[in-house]
Amino acid sequence: MEATKIGIIASESDIPTSAVNDAIMPRMGYTILAVIIGFFSVFGIILNMTVIVVTLKHRQLRQPLNFALVNLAVADLGCATFGGLPTMVTNAMGYFSLGRVGCVLEGFAVAFFGIAGLCSVAIIAVERCMVVCRPVGSVTFQMRHAVAGVVIAWVWSFLWNTPPLFGWGRYELEGVQTSCAPDWYSRNLANISYIMSYFLLCFALPFFVIVISYTRLLWTLRQVSKLKMSEGGSTARAETQVACMVVVMVMAFLLTWLPYAAFALSVIFNPNLYIDPVIATVPMYLAKSSTVFNPIIYIFMNRQKPVGR
Repeated sequence: MEATKIGIIASESDIPTSAVNDAIMPRMGYTILAVIIGFFSVFGIILNMTVIVVTLKHRQLRQPLNFALVNLAVADLGCATFGGLPTMVTNAMGYFSLGRVGCVLEGFAVAFFGIAGLCSVAIIAVERCMVVCRPVGSVTFQMRHAVAGVVIAWVWSFLWNTPPLFGWGRYELEGVQTSCAPDWYSRNLANISYIMSYFLLCFALPFFVIVISYTRLLWTLRQVSKLKMSEGGSTARAETQVACMVVVMVMAFLLTWLPYAAFALSVIFNPNLYIDPVIATVPMYLAKSSTVFNPIIYIFMNRQKPVGR
């Protein structure tokens, strides 16, 4: 009964059929969810493909400082393709039709590309801080730095998303039971230890890196602005532009990922907490919407991005 209340999904070998989800939400609700996730997925694919194609087409964009931006686009493209589109199909059908293996593969793909994207956002922050805050000439941002950042993002994501494939944690259906994710509900001690480690190292750590990096970057710009006040305020205007961009980046990160992390922790710390399956689906959709917001914020709105001109 408690499992039904908080939307806990079926056991490892029992994936629901079309009849199981009827009590959760009317068929029209699934259709609406299919349209929403379909919009984010298709739009995300178009935007991120545009970023990748334009970068490959124009040589002046293929510079080390842009590697992390393109890597973010690749991660978001993978998340939209292997996570968003299958969820659109299962929502349109009204139930998860891919079976147990499909659930594990879909859950792994979304988590793998999603965490790689989060790591890329953190690496972008570190790279910007590194370029802006280091004294001129002391550090040159080179190809090896850019490649290392890209490798770290994918290795870190792979490292923390493969354990459920081997028994530490697991991937299960979530929300209205049309998509899969790490199992936030199991009270098994091993699963709880995995979820806590996952939260600390795949969400809290990237967020901490982002906040520290951008705080230092803004502080550096502020010091430069004070030293050049006599130059007509151009530095102050640049500082304001960067500050606004940083605020947008951090707020977008919190909007898309904080609800999902808060939901997971709430379930872990309070197993008796009642969360309606439809409400539990909202954080997941916000997280997947980052595939649209990321290219807009980090590419199209980024006036500070070097373009080799």
